[in-house]
Amino acid sequence: MHNPGNATPDRFPAEERFAEGAQYIAGRLTRGTSGRTHAVVDPASGEEVLRYELAGTADVDRAVAAAREAFPGWAGATPGERSDALHRFAAVLADRAEDFARAESLQCGKPLKLSREFDVPGTIDNTAFFAGAARLLQGQSAGEYSGDHTSYIRREPIGVVGSIAPWNYPLQMAAWKVLPAIAAGNTIVLKPAEITPLTSLLFAQAATDAGIPDGVINIVTGTGREAGEHLVGHPDVTMTSFTGSTAVGKRVAEIATATVKRLHLELGGKAPFVVFDDADPEAAAHGAVAGALINTGQDCTAATRAYVQRPLYDAFVARTAALMETVRLGDPFAAGTDLGPLISHAQRDRVAGFVDRARAYARVVTGGEAPEGELAKGAYYRPTLIADAAQDSEVVQSEIFGPVLVVLPFDTDDEGIALANDTPYGLAASAWSRDVYRTNRATREIKAGCVWVNDHIPIISEMPHGGYKSSGYGKDMSAYSFEEYTQIKHVMFDNTAVAAKDWHRTVFGDR
Repeated sequence: MHNPGNATPDRFPAEERFAEGAQYIAGRLTRGTSGRTHAVVDPASGEEVLRYELAGTADVDRAVAAAREAFPGWAGATPGERSDALHRFAAVLADRAEDFARAESLQCGKPLKLSREFDVPGTIDNTAFFAGAARLLQGQSAGEYSGDHTSYIRREPIGVVGSIAPWNYPLQMAAWKVLPAIAAGNTIVLKPAEITPLTSLLFAQAATDAGIPDGVINIVTGTGREAGEHLVGHPDVTMTSFTGSTAVGKRVAEIATATVKRLHLELGGKAPFVVFDDADPEAAAHGAVAGALINTGQDCTAATRAYVQRPLYDAFVARTAALMETVRLGDPFAAGTDLGPLISHAQRDRVAGFVDRARAYARVVTGGEAPEGELAKGAYYRPTLIADAAQDSEVVQSEIFGPVLVVLPFDTDDEGIALANDTPYGLAASAWSRDVYRTNRATREIKAGCVWVNDHIPIISEMPHGGYKSSGYGKDMSAYSFEEYTQIKHVMFDNTAVAAKDWHRTVFGDR
């Protein structure tokens, strides 16, 4: 049901801002041509806030053509020119920070304090970082490695990038896909999740207003099966970057392989949270609650499996449950709200299914239900702590993607590290101890792309984000991300000016 009050000042006027359509191609908003519409729904109320025309394959073709046309000019710009444009982009984002925060909270159900203090400033900082990094595309020093030649490395943009971003962090994921690509001189077509397109569209508009040329950043908002698969398989797209589930990532890889595309995948996670018996128990409990419940648990790096050494286990379970019970569910736009809804009622029901099945083999210590009353209209679910599950059980091995933390005991350090590694995933982890030797061992032996020590969740623009094993490959953020978005070319000059080179004898003649 459409809510005519959705454009009130305390929310975000989505219908007004995207009256011209929810596609952004060659520097302007336009309508999709698939012949089908889709609704953006506020998950806190279940009310429709925007209905728009979905992108079809023709829209993807137009966006790719716009990106291809813009590529020579943008790739030919100097690093300084691209850097200046990105600095202006960061300034525009900062000026519009509140707009972005409200749009993100409206479409995702995030508490406004999370959007204001995490998603939006992180995106602005990421933009500022890549403004600087654009001028520092490093390669190996030039030198005479053969003795008779001078070699050097060129790092060149690869062309049109076709990227797909998820619904849990729409703004940050748009930035993570777009910024390294364009800083390196590529152009891009981004497909956001069709349920959360608002901030990706605002992001592209801000880029245009900052002076980034038309066609450098394009947004197609359509379904994965139609727009997404067509984008990944498009012959004029040279690279695909995908963030999402491991199952869908496998499908993306299958399509990309058929056209021999460069591929970057950031997939699922099931992050272990390993608490050794000398850890600060209060810090560990606070860290577990914050790390498990960030973004209502819809975070691939969220703490989902807490392994606690047996002397601390019972106290950790009790303290973590008590802290979870203090978390305040409510309207994302209301002061005092700590936890918003899940992204949809379907996702809430999926999470509830995991918890309900776990009752047969584990103990639900707190939570495990949707709230009643006014919040029942939204996709809310109470923070949930599950104890005493088996290592091979569903809640330990599968990505739940909700406000659910599972706690298991361990005895020896060897066992704790082995349990941490005992899933197909390897995106993030944390180790909690006052002993530097224990934590150093954990950071060496836990197979994950990021291992925090005595904390869980913080990220910074200067450091890479990416996983091991079924969590994918390649890096977002940091200068390391340029490895995904540039071609490495070896250039070699002869220094001898000799017609008959010594090595020619291997083909004809003698020394």
